[in-house]
Amino acid sequence: MQTIPRPILPTSWLERLWSSIADRGRDYANVPAASLPADERVRQMAEALLSGRGEASGAALARELVVALKALPPSERMAFCRHIAAGFTPDDVILRGAVEAWLADPSPARVAALSDAAEPPRQELLRRMNQAQGGTAALVSLRQEILGALRSHPELAPLDSDLRHLFASWFNRGFLDLRRIDWNTPAAVLEKLLVYEAVHEIQGWTDLRRRLASDRRCFAFFHPALPGEPLIFVEVALVQGLASAVAPLLAPDTDEEAQEKRAREADTAIFYSISNCQEGLRGVSFGNFLIKQVVEDLKQELPWIRQFATLSPVPGFRRWIERQADAPEPPLDPEAIGALSDTATWETAEANAAFEAPLTRLCARYLTETELGRGQIDPVARFHLGNGARLERINWRGNVAVRGLRESYGVMVNYLYDPDTIEANHEAFATAGVVARSAVVDALLLPPRRRSGLRLRGG
Repeated sequence: MQTIPRPILPTSWLERLWSSIADRGRDYANVPAASLPADERVRQMAEALLSGRGEASGAALARELVVALKALPPSERMAFCRHIAAGFTPDDVILRGAVEAWLADPSPARVAALSDAAEPPRQELLRRMNQAQGGTAALVSLRQEILGALRSHPELAPLDSDLRHLFASWFNRGFLDLRRIDWNTPAAVLEKLLVYEAVHEIQGWTDLRRRLASDRRCFAFFHPALPGEPLIFVEVALVQGLASAVAPLLAPDTDEEAQEKRAREADTAIFYSISNCQEGLRGVSFGNFLIKQVVEDLKQELPWIRQFATLSPVPGFRRWIERQADAPEPPLDPEAIGALSDTATWETAEANAAFEAPLTRLCARYLTETELGRGQIDPVARFHLGNGARLERINWRGNVAVRGLRESYGVMVNYLYDPDTIEANHEAFATAGVVARSAVVDALLLPPRRRSGLRLRGG
C-alpha cells in the first residue's frame, strides 16, 4: 500500500498563518473527490487551483495538490508534468491580438500587455502551488525529477524553463541568509554536509569535525522557505601562502592547540570546496554571491588574512586532451596520451617528472583559450573567472586521488580573488573573454626553451 505523505508542519509565524488560512479554506475549496484515480484527481486540482479566486480556498487547494502530487508514483508525477507543460500554454488568439496591437503601437502599455499575454498559465499555477506549506521544497524536488527526465522527454523543457525562471526570483540574493557552520550547528544540518559534499567526499563525522576546526571555516546559504536545507556551502582552510595540494588540507588532525595556532598565523584563506546542494536549483547562481560575501566576512573576522584564493579542480582537462587524440594536430603524441591512460604511469617518479612540464603547459593553454574564442572553457574556470578571479597558479599533482587523476591527471589550480581587481577582471572576461592571469601562468604559455622527451604540440 502506498503511503500518503503528511503535510509539512509549519515552522515560522508566516507559515503557521498560511496554514491556518488553508485549514479554514478547506470548507470553501472545490477539492475533487478522493475516489477519483489519483492522476486524474491531481489534474482536476490543478485546473481548480488555477481558475479559483478565493484566497482561503486557494491555499487549501494548493496544499491538497502538493500533498497529492508527492504521493503519486514517479511515472504518474512526470505524466502530470507533461500534461501542464503541453496544456497550460498561452491563448493563441489573445497572444496574436497582443502582438498585432504592439506592432501597431509599440508603447510601454502595449509591451506590458504583450508580456502578460505571452506568460503561460502554468507559471501562475506554479506560483499558487508555491503558496502551500512546503510548496517551495516540493517544486524544487519536482524540478530535480524533471531534469532527470528531460533527455527522454524533451517536451518537459518549457516547464523546466518556467521553474528556472521562477526560482531565479524566489531565490534572489536578497532572500538568502549566510550562516557559518561549525561543530555547534544542529546535527540535522551537519548531516546534510556529509550528503551534499560534491568535491572532496567527507569520510564520516571525524573528517567533518576536522573540516570545521578553528583553522577551517564553512559557510552556507539558506532560504526561509527551505529551513535546515543548505543551498550551497563553501569550505575554507586558513593557511600560510597558496596551497598547492589538497591532501594536506584534508589530512586528519586532532591537535586543537596547533589548529588555533595555525589560524592565528595564517595569511591566506583557501576556498577548497564549493558544493551545490539542491539539484532542483541547477542554473540558479549562488556561488558568486557566496564567495564575495565570505571574503568580506573573513576580512572582518580575521583582518590579518591578506590573500583569498581557491584550490580548484580542472574537471574538463583530461577529456579535452583525449578528445583531440585523433585531431590533425593533437596536443600530445598519441603514444603519450595512451601512456597517460595507464594508471601504472602515475606510480613512477620518472613518468611523473616527464609529464609535469607538458601537462602544466597544456593546462595553461586549456584554461586561457577562451581569449581566442576557441573551444568551451572548463566549467570551474568559467565560474571563478566570471566572478572576477585571476588564474594564479597551476599545481602539478595537486590531487592524486582517483577522481583527481581521472579528471585532470592530478592537476589543480589556484584562482586568486583580489578585492581590488575583481570587478575589472569580471568585466574583461564577460565582455571580451579575457582571462586575468598571473605572470607565472603567462610564462607557461611561452614556447619552452627545452622540451621533454614527450612531444608537445602547439608550443
